Amino acid sequence: MRKPFVWKLKTRELKLGERTFIMGVLNVTPDSFSDGDKYMDPDRAFARAVELEEQGADIIDVGAESTRPGSERISAAEENRRLIPVLKRLRGKLTVPVSVDTYIAEVAEMATEHGAAIINDPSGLTFDPLLAKVVVQHDAGLVLNHMRGRPESWAKLPPMRDVMGTIARELEATVSRARHAGVDRSRIVIDPGIGFGKRKEQNSEILAQLGKLASLDLPVFTGPSRKSFLAQQTDEQTRFATAAAVTACVLAGAHTVRVHDVAEMRVAVQVADEILRYRAD
Repeated sequence: MRKPFVWKLKTRELKLGERTFIMGVLNVTPDSFSDGDKYMDPDRAFARAVELEEQGADIIDVGAESTRPGSERISAAEENRRLIPVLKRLRGKLTVPVSVDTYIAEVAEMATEHGAAIINDPSGLTFDPLLAKVVVQHDAGLVLNHMRGRPESWAKLPPMRDVMGTIARELEATVSRARHAGVDRSRIVIDPGIGFGKRKEQNSEILAQLGKLASLDLPVFTGPSRKSFLAQQTDEQTRFATAAAVTACVLAGAHTVRVHDVAEMRVAVQVADEILRYRAD
């Protein structure tokens, strides 16, 4: 059975482990691999966020910069231009916490000032270490992802050696950096960064060995949804593939899964949680 944790945010605590939490993805980007340009308008983004909550999302994760393979970085000003109007529209309108997917301290600062309770750093503090200070100042939750290199260079990276050993060691170092910056351990969760600089076959290896991250004694997030290693001939088939990966994550001990198709993945999560309960008994 998964170890239970209490994840402390500024105004609430989330009890992780009793069931799998679902983080619903809301991209406000023109170039996301999955839903680019659909929710750039704040009103459409608001409607989608409400829909995700109604479908069962426990957290809404808003991203204003794509981290798909080959994507280019944008300025903090441009990221804020896309993000802040959406956060203003969402503030006070949801019952679930809002997370912002960013690695830039300046963006994190603005996001937390406009109601974001969680910063989901895809770089694991490797792009902008000052982001940790923002988390401390605003008592935010922090998701630390494992990423190799940068999205624009992922295609050139060689395969990893000792995949889970490397991820665990580097995540441990990332957590140490966050702690030295003053981030309380109760505010940190870790993510192996599926697809973030890993070769296709190595993502399946991460899912198979996800339980090894339990040694870090922190809640585990995973984000397999619609990743390229799961891509099939049709969108429907890719959703089925994602459901299989989500189920594998839950059975391997993930506390939270980050998904685009909340309604469909909620069913998979519920079945996996039931299996997990019987396994514990």
